[in-house]
Amino acid sequence: MQEIFRKLIHLIFGLLIAGMVYAAGKTNAAAILAGGIFIGLVMVDLILRGHRLWIFSDLIVQFDRNDRLPGKGALMFGVSALVCVILFPVSIAVPAIVTLAVLDSVTTVAGQALGRHRIYNGKSFEGTAAGIIVTAIVLLVFMSLPGALAVAVLAGIIELVSPVDDNLVIPVAVAVLLAVMPGVLVAAV
Repeated sequence: MQEIFRKLIHLIFGLLIAGMVYAAGKTNAAAILAGGIFIGLVMVDLILRGHRLWIFSDLIVQFDRNDRLPGKGALMFGVSALVCVILFPVSIAVPAIVTLAVLDSVTTVAGQALGRHRIYNGKSFEGTAAGIIVTAIVLLVFMSLPGALAVAVLAGIIELVSPVDDNLVIPVAVAVLLAVMPGVLVAAV
């Protein structure tokens, strides 16, 4: 149950970041993300030094995996979103961020609920397939069906096998794919 709430937070956090990037535009979004990452790093440093931060410490205890770096997933997500905003137009950065938010959340929840066939690193075929399908459907808002399928499959494979934190890798890989696939985006976001 804790993992479901953690992934719900991941989904909401990711969609809020994507919405902020869309609404704020490239320059403002980069500034907001950089400021958020800086504040997050300060808070992590305080926690690592033994300080208890109102609300934030409780969220870490309740929902964070027991990584050596508290809030690592959120920080990695913020960094990858910032890289996407800096390096790519908003029309690419937004679907790249949405891809991570949706795929990572759905694969975990579906894998826990439906996963019967483990295929790699403890992850299930059912979770991966559900993540790819749901992500492709959501991405139809931004791009054509072939583009949505290509992006969802790439992100699903990365989520399944990447030795690097998927929060860091998926948005950037998706943005690169979208940048090299002309005509995939339905309209500028």
